Amino acid sequence: MFGNPALNDNTFDRDVDRYRPGGIREEAEAQPDAMTVQGTVYKTAILLGLAICTGVFTWNQTMAAGSPPAMYLLVGGIGGFIAALVTIFKQTWAPVTAPIYALLTGLMLGGVSAIYQLNFGGQHVNGFSLNGIVGQAIGLTVGVTAAMLILYTFRIIKVTEKLRAGILMAIVGAVGFNLVAYLILPLFGVDTAAVTGSGPLAIGISVVICGVAAFSLLMDFDLIERGAASGAPKHMEWYGAFALMVTLVWLYLELLRLLSKLQSRD
Repeated sequence: MFGNPALNDNTFDRDVDRYRPGGIREEAEAQPDAMTVQGTVYKTAILLGLAICTGVFTWNQTMAAGSPPAMYLLVGGIGGFIAALVTIFKQTWAPVTAPIYALLTGLMLGGVSAIYQLNFGGQHVNGFSLNGIVGQAIGLTVGVTAAMLILYTFRIIKVTEKLRAGILMAIVGAVGFNLVAYLILPLFGVDTAAVTGSGPLAIGISVVICGVAAFSLLMDFDLIERGAASGAPKHMEWYGAFALMVTLVWLYLELLRLLSKLQSRD
């Protein structure tokens, strides 16, 4: 994942308007079927659990064979992308499509994670292990997410309109860079090792992109909180959980890439 198009300032607007003829918070409290932050947290935990289940399965298959089953990577990657698009454009379907996205993305993540583990110090073993680069990436993802949640909760960093605009521009830049450097230019035989390899410039770029992914979490937290305060319909809990998971997957993959570059220098 190169970025998160799932959340933007208009995400909840068209659903909220018909649910609150009165004041925002008063109507949100009066709606028993309204979105809540707690409900979104529960849904996020469910999606993460589903992704972990299929991820461990693909991990075990890859470790046993020494290479990832191509079918799982293709089905997980392409299927997850399609499920994400459907969820974004059909938000009312999120209670169904978000779990499907999580299951399919888990297939892809398990295989990709195992590839990194095997190439950077992992062993050919059955069973899931947190040793090595994958454990480091998971730990960093949890740590960064917790840190950003603290910064947001205590309003150490306030999500203003200027900050939102800046983060969105940075996301567009990160997506554009990844597409050009990792996909488009290599198709034309252009050597992009200077910005995709393990040199200082490439590592610096990865650090910046990881920072963009981390700051994207602030937008997720803010828009989920505002959606709950506005009395958005209950299905938006699934949509909010899906959007947050998209960012977490992006952050995790970027951290894996950064750690692999750092280990390649050793």
